[in-house]
Amino acid sequence: MSRLLDLLLGTEPVHRVRMAQAGLALLLLAPGVVGMNYYAWVGAARPLLVAWWSGLTLLGMAVFYALLRSGWSRRCIDPSLTVAQMLFALSSGALAYGLLGDGRGAVFPMVMVVLMFGMFIASPRQMRWVSAYAVLLFGATMALMAVWRPADYLWTVELGHFLAVATMMPAVSVLAARLCSMRQRARLHRAELGQALSRLREHTTRDELTGLLNRRHMERVMAQEHQRCVRSGQTFCLAALDIDRFKPVNEAHGYAVGDAVMRAVAQEALRHVRLSDMLARWGGDDFVLMLSDTRAALARGGLERLGQKVGALRILHGSAAVGVTLSAGLAEHHAGETVVQTLERAERALLDAKAQGTGRVVVAV
Repeated sequence: MSRLLDLLLGTEPVHRVRMAQAGLALLLLAPGVVGMNYYAWVGAARPLLVAWWSGLTLLGMAVFYALLRSGWSRRCIDPSLTVAQMLFALSSGALAYGLLGDGRGAVFPMVMVVLMFGMFIASPRQMRWVSAYAVLLFGATMALMAVWRPADYLWTVELGHFLAVATMMPAVSVLAARLCSMRQRARLHRAELGQALSRLREHTTRDELTGLLNRRHMERVMAQEHQRCVRSGQTFCLAALDIDRFKPVNEAHGYAVGDAVMRAVAQEALRHVRLSDMLARWGGDDFVLMLSDTRAALARGGLERLGQKVGALRILHGSAAVGVTLSAGLAEHHAGETVVQTLERAERALLDAKAQGTGRVVVAV
């Protein structure tokens, strides 16, 4: 069944929706074709003329399907050809009105179904144009038939039919405008909800000051990486990072400058780690970097280059430029140990690095 739908509607989501809408619109004409042939069968309409009408209507349906299914309609301003399909259906209905004689009242329900379908898709402006076209088209058809076949199309009856159509169409336009307004409000609410959910995700996964992953989310990421490595047999490294002599920066320049230093270090570090690596603010001026699919020997070179980049930073504060360095402790995950144990080894290595001076990288044993 799914293969058949893919064949009929395509697989691209947007195009598939257009095809489904067009298919529904075209199927709405099918009962009209059946009804017309019923009236020809009971003698209310000429069979030959009805056969021609049925052929033209089915051909039009096939042409619209081909234009949409082939993708040709994407060249148009309205890729779904909604207005064109409505105009075709109304024109077919007006022709049916001229063929049915005493049974012509059956055309009005079909016209209403077409207009109701359009209200859920077309814009208010499009519906106004379609409604005006319907009034003019049916008015001209009624006038022509009243002159050509006055015995079957009494002008008094046709005047009543015209007044009904002329009253019905503006009402359809008003309803279309209301529906369009409701759709726009629904889209706005969905967009606002999406933005709110996005902000909520940011708050729950990101550190507010630096924009890095927060500690809670990083713990989940490390646990997932640990499970992946258990399955694959690969390994990863964890690095504990600390800004050297950060407390004196706060004391000398104030917490606003300290925050600026923290943000600058975080953004510089992000620019110089691999896309597959994950960097998080662990707390205070401490960071944790997870390096996937790598050994300590390779990871150390990356950390040393990262330290050089951070050491070259100068954060402007008035006329002074504040510089900092970064110390790191690196631990390669060993089979059989937990993430917490690997991180504890990295933190002990960080203490050793800071004990040796500033801007040092120490690899845990």
